[in-house]
Amino acid sequence: MSALIKEQIDMVRQRIAEAARRSGRPASAVRLMAVTKSVDDRRILQAIDAGVDMIGENYVQEARRKIELMGKSVAWHLIGHLQTNKAKYAVRLFDMIHSLDRIELARELDRRSRMAGVVTKTLVEVNLSGEQTKRGVPLEYALPLIREVSTLGNISVQGLMTMPPWFDDPQDARPFFRTLRQLGERVAAENLPRVQMRELSMGMSQDFEVAVEEGATIVRIGRSIFGERPR
Repeated sequence: MSALIKEQIDMVRQRIAEAARRSGRPASAVRLMAVTKSVDDRRILQAIDAGVDMIGENYVQEARRKIELMGKSVAWHLIGHLQTNKAKYAVRLFDMIHSLDRIELARELDRRSRMAGVVTKTLVEVNLSGEQTKRGVPLEYALPLIREVSTLGNISVQGLMTMPPWFDDPQDARPFFRTLRQLGERVAAENLPRVQMRELSMGMSQDFEVAVEEGATIVRIGRSIFGERPR
């Protein structure tokens, strides 16, 4: 096992625990996801050896190869954009899909899940910044989308995901995280079938402590574990 990767993971976990305490929650309320886009297999296995039990992948094809190699001893989550034509693979590969952002995708996931005999856990991705470069349903359409998805029998909405703009000062991301938490509270109040606001997937290497203070239950960490990605 790489001592450096273990050291980095331990440091991130400590920072998560301290941020959770500041928000009045136990460290166990927040789960660490290692984001492994373009990370080589050896270092991913070292992270798993160091105790990482949740992997976030951006692409279906890359994830499929890694899962075949490394197995399902850890949870594999899809955090990147999902094309509708890849839904048939996604429902079999992933423990959760963080990037549900349109009803057409939801219907295809539901159809493929029904054919596979599974119920697919999803998060609805919300674009809170309005940035054209980011995916996600706009805030004003998120609740209507979730109401529609709740009618589909083979999809379980577990919560929400967002990615705020990049800020030099992570405190500037706080309003975005707070807005997602407040949206989750509004969704939960509707008591929709097959919708449980258990998860808020928000916060990355540059801002995860602020996200935890605002209620994150999953933080998606790549750079602070594995270092800068090769360009």
